[in-house]
Amino acid sequence: MKIQYLEIVTLEVDTVCNTYSDIYDIEFSEIDLNLGNARIAHLSNGGLIGIRAPLRQSETPTVRHYTLVKDINEAVSKSEQAGAIVALPPMELSGYGTCAIVIQSGIEIGFWQVCS
Repeated sequence: MKIQYLEIVTLEVDTVCNTYSDIYDIEFSEIDLNLGNARIAHLSNGGLIGIRAPLRQSETPTVRHYTLVKDINEAVSKSEQAGAIVALPPMELSGYGTCAIVIQSGIEIGFWQVCS
């Protein structure tokens, strides 16, 4: 299992970006509209980290991982069969691939399928 995208939702985007930059010696981009206005940094393992503000008033600060899958529809289907609720069905992100979010036992689990 590989974490392809680590998403941090916070009310203090610049503060968290600066902290991660100082600790891990990474550089964040300006906002990326395709990833919910997140500021993005590329990780040494080929993955990404994105730090963004909540997209809606009801969204609370969280850290959400998106694991790399070969078939996102199959991953979502298997999660549903195991009792998960689909919070975000597979959605294409221009230039990045497709993501989805399910909630299993109160935990948000993200899936990510890269562009072919």
